[in-house]
Formats: sequence, structure tokens, C-alpha cells
Amino acid sequence: MAKMAASMVEHGEDAFRTLFKFYRRKHPPPDLSNVIDFSKGIVGDKVLSTNLELTAVSDGEASRVGLRPVRDWRAFGLHGYPGFIFIANPFLQGSQPFWLRQCLKTYPQKPNVCNLDMHMSPEDTDDIWGKSANILRSPPCGKKEPKTLLEKLRWVTLGYHYNWNTKTYSPDHYTPFPADLQCLSSLIAAGAGFPGFHAEAGILNYYRSDSSLGIHVDESELDHTRPLLSFCFGQSAIFLLGSTRREDPPTAMYMHSGDVMVMSGQSRLLYHAVPRILQDLPHPHCGLGTTLSKGQVSPEGSLADEVSGEDWAVCSRYIQSSRVNMTVRQVLGPGQSFPEVRTRNDSDAGPTDGYGEGDRGGQKRRRSDSGETESSNT
Repeated sequence: MAKMAASMVEHGEDAFRTLFKFYRRKHPPPDLSNVIDFSKGIVGDKVLSTNLELTAVSDGEASRVGLRPVRDWRAFGLHGYPGFIFIANPFLQGSQPFWLRQCLKTYPQKPNVCNLDMHMSPEDTDDIWGKSANILRSPPCGKKEPKTLLEKLRWVTLGYHYNWNTKTYSPDHYTPFPADLQCLSSLIAAGAGFPGFHAEAGILNYYRSDSSLGIHVDESELDHTRPLLSFCFGQSAIFLLGSTRREDPPTAMYMHSGDVMVMSGQSRLLYHAVPRILQDLPHPHCGLGTTLSKGQVSPEGSLADEVSGEDWAVCSRYIQSSRVNMTVRQVLGPGQSFPEVRTRNDSDAGPTDGYGEGDRGGQKRRRSDSGETESSNT
């Protein structure tokens, strides 16, 4: 594949885009044999083991947010990607449903912002979960049904709300960041060697089975010395991590439910994308088992008993064909403040139903009335 990408570059097409299209392809389906699977825990030529800060987080602190003790986390890096840390599902058995429920029921609530706000009134989007739950709890009727509001979600922003048009954050567009997600993020960051991380902005992307995330770089934050955290729940996906140049072919890896990525240092500003959602791929460690649909929880998962059977019925139906990804960022460094005027040309791309690319990727983007990014067809 690297030789194929290099050949395409010679003809004017960059290697990252070539592999993005390769993994996006439906007919014939792509060969996935070169996709790295960190859940297998195999260290080799490309994958290396990463040390964590074992004393940075107490077992009690970890348990309260549904995490295993740091000593039990399995963390990996990649040769050639300094600052990239992949933590293979550090969540306690039974605790993922709590965080999935937060993503579907709690975080889309006002005053947080979502794509539906772009073409619907605040009254229509004030209870997305409530307007969708009864329909999703009902068994499928066999015929094509209109999508619920929950199924129409493409993104939600938290804290400093990301402006998709200007690619900036603003002090005038801010709501309190969720305290539970702030705590989870700070503990993950501390365990990965970044004490004092303060979550100030979050972007939640909601992927259907045919969605993808275009090629982009996350550089809208004013402080790039702090890591970016990415959490995956639901269906698995292929994640592509490249370099600072689109001419270089990216590395493909799986993200399974519960996996966490920490992008810091030199890896903080690399091109990346999600070309494909892998529906029905066996989850090696998803922790979203059928027992939870009956209201039964593992005694380990202290958060799981906060998810009722009725709530889990909705979440379970949703993730049968969907994936949720949370990216959490610290926007400002210590003592830093927003400048009065900022002009930037960076891109955080939202998930789309075709393949798309951010502004730095050279694609002209437009907005549909649902708020989804469309390009020449993330």
C-alpha cells in the first residue's frame, strides 16, 4: 500500500488521501490485514509498549469514573510517532454504558450545542433523548422508519463551543464543561503523564455505519502543549494517523469501544482521519454486554448501576449501527487568554456520510441544513 500511495503522489494525489479512499472503498472491500489491533497487545516492529504514571491516579479515583487501576491499563505507542499513546480500553467491566448514556442523553442537552440547532428551534431540540427514546425502545417494525432526532445527531460541542465556520473558539460562546467528563479526562491525562490537564472544550462526533471523518489537523486550540484525548464507544472504526505532510502514507489502526488515544508532543498536530466504521466487527473488549440490557451489572462497574434498563435499551439499539467519539481539549495554557481577533486556517472536521476533508486538506466544504460536512463526494 505504501508503494501504491507513493505512485499516486507522483501523479498529483497525496498518499494520505489515497489510503483514505482505499479503506473507505466498499466494492471490493479493502484488505484490513495491515490495520494495527492494539487489543491483541502484540509489541513488534511498529508497536511498542508505553510506560504510564502508576502513582498519578489512586485506585479509588479511577474506580469512581469507571476506570481500572492505572497499573492494569495497557498502553502502547508507535515507532515514528513520539507523543502518541493508545490505551486499550482502560474501563472497568460494566462502566462504558454510563459514558455512552452521557453522550446520548445528557451531553446533547441545552445549553450545549449540536448540529440540529442549525435548522431547528430551541424548543424542538431541548429534549433530543426524550423525543427519541420511546421509538428506539420499540422493536424495529421491518419497514424503513423516519430517523429520530438522536439518529440525526452528528456533533455536540461542550465548554468552549467550536465554531465550524471560523474554526475557532471564543470566550463569548462558552457553557460550563461537564464535571464528570472533566474528571475522567484529567485522570486519563494524569495516568498518561500529563498532570494538571484541564478540559475546556469537547467535540462529540456521532457516526452512523456509513459515516467517516475527513483528513484534518486539530490545531484550533491556543495551547498545543497540552494533549488531545479521544474516547471511542460503540462500533469499531479504522483510524488513520499520518504526519505533518499529506504526501506521507498514514498508519491504520482499529479503535474499539472503550479505547482511548492521547495525542501529545509531535503527534499533537498530525493529519488524521476516520475513513470507515466497521459495523458488526467483534468487539474484543467492548464491555457493552447483553447482560446490561437486563439491568444486570458487574460489581466492578460502580457507574453502571446509574444506567437504568430503559436507558440501556435505547443505548443498545443506537450502537447496533453507530459509534460515538469524544475528543477533549484544553484550549488555553496557564495564564493564557483569548486574543481580541484571531484569523486562522485550521480545521476540525465533523463526521459526514461520505468522505470529506478539512480546509487544510484543500477541499471546499459546504454545510447542509443538518450541519453535516459535505465535500466532493468525513
